[in-house]
Amino acid sequence: MKKYNKIVLSCLSILFLAACSSDFLDYEPTGVLTSESVATAENAEALVTAAYAAIGNDEMVGPITNQWVYGSVRSDDAYKGGGGRGDVDVIDRYEQYNTTIADFGDWMLPRTWTNHYKAISRANFALSVVNGLSEAEFPKKKTRQAELRFLRAHSHFMLKLLFNKVPFITEDLTKEQILKTSNDLTSDQLWDKIAEDFLFAFNNLEQAQEQVGRADKNAAAAYLAKLRLYQAYQQDDRHQVTSINSARLLEVITYADAVTGDLETDFGKNFLDGNDNGQESIWAVQFSINDGTNVGRVSYVTGLNSPHGTPLYGCCGFHLASQNMVNAFKTDAAGLPMFDTFNNSDIYNSVDSNGNAPLASGVTLDPRIDHTVGIPGRPFKYKNTLKDAGDMIYKFSWARDPGVYGYFGNMKEQQSPDCACYVKNGPFIGTSKNVDFIRYADVLLFKAEALIQLNRQEEARPIINRIRARAAASAAMPLAAGASNVYKISTYDVAFPSKEYAMKALMFERRLEFGMEGPRFFDLVRWGIAEPVLNAYLTKEKTKRDFLSNAKFTAGRDEYYPIPQREINFTAGLYKQNPGYL
Repeated sequence: MKKYNKIVLSCLSILFLAACSSDFLDYEPTGVLTSESVATAENAEALVTAAYAAIGNDEMVGPITNQWVYGSVRSDDAYKGGGGRGDVDVIDRYEQYNTTIADFGDWMLPRTWTNHYKAISRANFALSVVNGLSEAEFPKKKTRQAELRFLRAHSHFMLKLLFNKVPFITEDLTKEQILKTSNDLTSDQLWDKIAEDFLFAFNNLEQAQEQVGRADKNAAAAYLAKLRLYQAYQQDDRHQVTSINSARLLEVITYADAVTGDLETDFGKNFLDGNDNGQESIWAVQFSINDGTNVGRVSYVTGLNSPHGTPLYGCCGFHLASQNMVNAFKTDAAGLPMFDTFNNSDIYNSVDSNGNAPLASGVTLDPRIDHTVGIPGRPFKYKNTLKDAGDMIYKFSWARDPGVYGYFGNMKEQQSPDCACYVKNGPFIGTSKNVDFIRYADVLLFKAEALIQLNRQEEARPIINRIRARAAASAAMPLAAGASNVYKISTYDVAFPSKEYAMKALMFERRLEFGMEGPRFFDLVRWGIAEPVLNAYLTKEKTKRDFLSNAKFTAGRDEYYPIPQREINFTAGLYKQNPGYL
């Protein structure tokens, strides 16, 4: 059972200082306390802790930690799921690329925007206090400043991925100045401002901190590698990639090499309780249970996504693997991915009289499928049975609306109901399992991608092979649970024939490694291939799933989400809407 003795959450009433206003711009509430009135070392520490807490203060309808809505369902990885298209219909609009109107009530994007800026405001308020203390008063001043700037950069980074053009808010701005801060920075300018915060963290933090969960030099290096990789793909004002900056790619390699870590021995360990803050976790939001507080601090961000038709879980059958995602795990006779032909035929596309989905003879698979997707007849979370709770075989009956969304489930974000990390609150499921923002596998593939784009693909091949070798060694848990797949996965044992082939290998590896974790949509946008890939996916998938019949990705609009209209209204039109939205 994870305790929160790493970063204590008892922040007194100060915890709520920077987020008690309904508008993120009111980041220093009047009539409560000012930065001057709380300027003590003790209060500064509490405010830093409050800023950490804000990184995980999301909800099912305003997610900021898990990108299942914005990065997985929005891509070719997954369907919305739930009880039909009208169930949380705003996600259906995202899935259909039908978001021409900037706001749909107060759900999802507007709340996500607000939750990120609440986190930024907490970091800024804490910075305003810490900045005013001397090092004699607060010996950890430089370290805490670096942590807070890291946290602020993290939130701005996430906003940039989602909305592209966002205001960059710092602690030295007055309310009046914030109201005049627009979102019209160029993409490079915004990336560089975010990078300045990460660089400050990189230059002022130790490689690792004594308290696990705090930002450190390692996490800052990983984020700088990620940021410079995104920045390297230069886009025009219609979001189309026009060039790739080699100098930025060299920075990716430099920062990736500065990261220390290792892969977990088994891929599945990344998604099981008991492995938080392990050797592969570079930066994660911390959750806890039985931590001395009344209710603990568990995550409900995926609370809608557990299997529906079983008392083991509860509700509501959202976030279901697409047929395309399932097909992607097929391997060829050599045990390699089928880049161009994986979707020519479907696997697990029928259910027998026992409610199981058999695998056709001769099909071989990457074992990561059984760590990623729930399939009828397959053990769920590596278990056949669960004491006092019945059968843990994933069943066709667990699918809430198979006539619309099929019957595949999600695996990575679920925990077994007998886990000490597990909480059932009415129909909704919460867990204390951390949410990883960056794994070491990410860092390895950031470097491999940069090397390939620099025409150094033979240096990238052993990195990709390292990921695949770990995948090959990750068959024990599903097999021990009674899986009967024919796993066949191998490494690339001869030189990549071309840069283009190497990029295909890299792109496919990222999809298999991070399937249904959320980065897929953002990867496609970064590479400049979102429109052709997603429209090809829809053309084929809509022949299997009628609900996608009118879905279409529009280049120059759908790469980013609309700026919430209420924010544009609040600033009297100072914020400019992204192209293509009303």
